[in-house]
Amino acid sequence: MIKKIRNYEEIANRGDERARQKVLQLMDLTLQEVDAYKRILEIMHLEGELLSVGTRTWDLSTKGNIYLLGAGKACNAMAKAVCEVLGERITKGIISVKIVEEEDCYCNTEVYVGGHPLPNEEGIKAAKRMLEVIEAASERDLFISVCSGGSSALLTYPVAPITLEDEIAAQDLLLKSGAKILEINAVRRHISQTNGGRLAEKICHEKGAELISFQISDAVGKPTVADRSQPAYFRGTPFGGDQTSIKEAREMIANYALKDKLPESVVQYIFDDSQVKETPFDIDENKITTFVIGNLADSCKAAKEIAEKMGDNCMVLTTYLEGESSQAGMFLSSLIREIKYQDSPVPKPCFVVCAGETTCNIEQEPRGVGGPSQELVLGMAIGLKGIQGVAGASIDTEGTDGPTIHAGGIVDGSTVERLEASGENVFEALRYHSTGNALEKIGDYIYTGNTGTNLCDLNICYIDNY
Repeated sequence: MIKKIRNYEEIANRGDERARQKVLQLMDLTLQEVDAYKRILEIMHLEGELLSVGTRTWDLSTKGNIYLLGAGKACNAMAKAVCEVLGERITKGIISVKIVEEEDCYCNTEVYVGGHPLPNEEGIKAAKRMLEVIEAASERDLFISVCSGGSSALLTYPVAPITLEDEIAAQDLLLKSGAKILEINAVRRHISQTNGGRLAEKICHEKGAELISFQISDAVGKPTVADRSQPAYFRGTPFGGDQTSIKEAREMIANYALKDKLPESVVQYIFDDSQVKETPFDIDENKITTFVIGNLADSCKAAKEIAEKMGDNCMVLTTYLEGESSQAGMFLSSLIREIKYQDSPVPKPCFVVCAGETTCNIEQEPRGVGGPSQELVLGMAIGLKGIQGVAGASIDTEGTDGPTIHAGGIVDGSTVERLEASGENVFEALRYHSTGNALEKIGDYIYTGNTGTNLCDLNICYIDNY
């Protein structure tokens, strides 16, 4: 089996090797389990003219054109799975991805490389092409969408008079505000022509066509997926009703004191009742069938099951981890020390896993690059300094942490000492948000490329009994 962590051997064989190898083994196997390509192929099949997805079937002989639309950081794997099942039956596909991989293979599909975490011109091109395809469609046509986290940036088309430059400036400010992602999305969705369910609204309500939607949710608070073969009710992304409102968008801007900082065009639009429009709350259930193939909590469920098969005890601490990344890492180091020295709240040896979405409040210009997972592990490293038999890793499960090309990082009791020997100060790296540079200097970054999933952040710690 090809490992998801591409620099596995390199980072496994330094520092506290035994503890690191346990963490990396569990993390890699978990990524294998939650891969969207695998999960879609488990429930989607074509026999003659009958397309089955889970418990539902469609007679394609009654359909006209078949269109594939997609966006998100796990869109590559999701679109490849649909193309493998349907092949040349796909009339046209349009997807917007974050990273193009050499092994990507699609059928009759245009691929755009959108911007993330900030939008770009390619994302607008993809959105415009999708709207053109939808406009030309008929009610006999079948749309299949594949969507995961990141679509708000990767598929962008701001409403007039907001320009792409305005949207880039707005999203940059929103992401640095320290706000939760749902608060940020309340603003982003209401200035978009495609997000917040706008595409589903056009497909199902305006054109009367049918939509099969595959979704991966990276939202904090959703439970594990009980049965991927069963259609599910889902809100969010361009291909499902939106749970945010104009009122919440205005509250977000006020609560984080952004009214005088955001581009004037954005503020004027959001606060102008004659311009701003509510996103659709519900989509006609007779026209849309949604299959959720992954929720954020699935990563912890998979990790626990795999750890137990490995013969190790595993505690799921939380799937709601939020707050400042470095402080979350420091908290996890406190828990690790409690287990290490007090055998509480679980006895060692054991794994501790948790998931969520921590954030970085950036108040001054960074001196390098880094992301929430990299800040989390360096916060953890401070608390683990000098301790043997412990290691912890944090990744953004889609494969890129913030603006970096790395998924995250791994640390142990020797990390701070090795940083100091390299000339790096861990506190300065955190203060000036150059954690990615610091981890790269000592080779403790985790590199995956596209993983095939997008379940936000996954944190795995291991506490040995030596």
